[in-house]
Amino acid sequence: MKNIKIGWIGLGNMGIPMAEQLIKAEYPVTVYNRSQGKEYKLKEMGARVANSPQVLASETDVIILMVTNDKAIEAVFEAEDGLLKTELTGKTIINMSTVSPAIAKKMAASCKERNAHYLDAPVSGSVKQAETGQLVIMVGGEQSAFEEVKPILDQLGKLSKRVGETGAGNTAKLAINSLLALYTQGLAETILFANDKGINPADLLELIGQAAIGNVYTKIKGDAILNDQYEAAFALKHIVKDLRLAKDEGISTPLAKTALKTFEDAESAYGEEDLVAIFKALR
Repeated sequence: MKNIKIGWIGLGNMGIPMAEQLIKAEYPVTVYNRSQGKEYKLKEMGARVANSPQVLASETDVIILMVTNDKAIEAVFEAEDGLLKTELTGKTIINMSTVSPAIAKKMAASCKERNAHYLDAPVSGSVKQAETGQLVIMVGGEQSAFEEVKPILDQLGKLSKRVGETGAGNTAKLAINSLLALYTQGLAETILFANDKGINPADLLELIGQAAIGNVYTKIKGDAILNDQYEAAFALKHIVKDLRLAKDEGISTPLAKTALKTFEDAESAYGEEDLVAIFKALR
């Protein structure tokens, strides 16, 4: 597998450390980002730099995408210098972005027409997990294509699991992020309620941490609240995007509806901060 040439598109907070993991694993990596400047560190590590998705695809065997939304995916594929403008026969495109199942099915069909494979493979985890190769990767697409690239995915995550056909990975991610929103809002409301009744938030979080409901996420986000630290590991605006995608896919349960409204109401003021800034919005 180390002879496989990998193309990486999207050098945001997650894309850079994930690409670094593949370079450290001694894969030949070529990178592309729509805005220039973010590729310098990877270039110093040995990555090649392409000036378009088209050029990147022509020089690589497996192309991985980690971009923001459906619109960005369409641009990467369909622009004049996009992925679909070059020969793709035999190549595998892995879309690790959190986007809609609909865009996955659309791009998978375009890839199939060109004798290429497409997998939707979004991740659960944030920057720290990306930096240490400890992401959880959920995959939709053909079993054979998944098995072929699983060694690559295993460099990025502690678990790479196929959950169904095209779009299933994106659906699983929307389900997980819906729970993430519910949990974050619940944690914020719990701290606010207890504090209003005179209980020190640090004491409450210590109790939660030792109880059955305690977990790593509670520790990380609880500490963020205690330290008034809201620099985005996962921006609030992105959870709004994901909750809207989940709504579009049909989630309409009471808690999901409530979470969407809560985070939407907070987006204008706190969208660029971490999603746990919902605590400030509710306060």
